[in-house]
Amino acid sequence: MVRFTLDPANPPELTAQELARLDAMTDAQITAAAQSDPDNPPLTAAELDRMEAVRRVRQVRALTGLSQARFARAYHINVARLRDLEQGRTQADSALMAYLTVIEREPEAVARALETGSAA
Repeated sequence: MVRFTLDPANPPELTAQELARLDAMTDAQITAAAQSDPDNPPLTAAELDRMEAVRRVRQVRALTGLSQARFARAYHINVARLRDLEQGRTQADSALMAYLTVIEREPEAVARALETGSAA
């Protein structure tokens, strides 16, 4: 097996022959070829949902500008759970997804609520 590391700054380009082959195919033919590729099967609806949840967790944390450890500490989320969520190893339940929405929209309110709650 050959390992390949993609350089985002220098993505591979299709050759002129590959481009001509693609240009000659219809959208339906391209879709059929992609779906028949045993090395790259189409994602299921469940896999797409999981990817969306991973993206959402990462996006909310990125908006705060905090590292995983600091985000987890600030919002009382287990750091191992957060890491597993961001890497797609586990799925967030609806309560955590709702909590992330509140963190995204009202981070100061969440911080105040957590401060008050820990002082009691």
